Amino acid sequence: MAERHDDRTSDARMDPTTLYQEVVFTDRKVGTIRVLTPVLVDGSPDPARPLIFVGEAQVYTSMGALPLSFEIDATSLEEAVANYAPAAKDAVERTMHDIQEMRRQAASSIVIPQGGAGGLPPGLGGGKIQMP
Repeated sequence: MAERHDDRTSDARMDPTTLYQEVVFTDRKVGTIRVLTPVLVDGSPDPARPLIFVGEAQVYTSMGALPLSFEIDATSLEEAVANYAPAAKDAVERTMHDIQEMRRQAASSIVIPQGGAGGLPPGLGGGKIQMP
């Protein structure tokens, strides 16, 4: 069998100019905050780029837990902790909107059978199954 090469994975080199060190903080009740600190290729801090704060939480649905990940607008861990709840609320609202939109699109999609109009005999627009 021939080996398949995918352009996205065949060149899996990391970009040394966009490295981050990740530290995770949690209250073990509500969620986590990941602090991404920009670093140089030698591991030292890169003061030219800002910290990134990413919140994580779970929303429980009838189909199970749905993980959420969202950026928190902050410049310090203290500010990220204070901004966690509003950012999580926005992420939940966006996710629920997206789910409703996907349901709406799925409900409004029209499925046309391959053979054309269903229920008509072969030769008059019906399916491809023919009886001998």
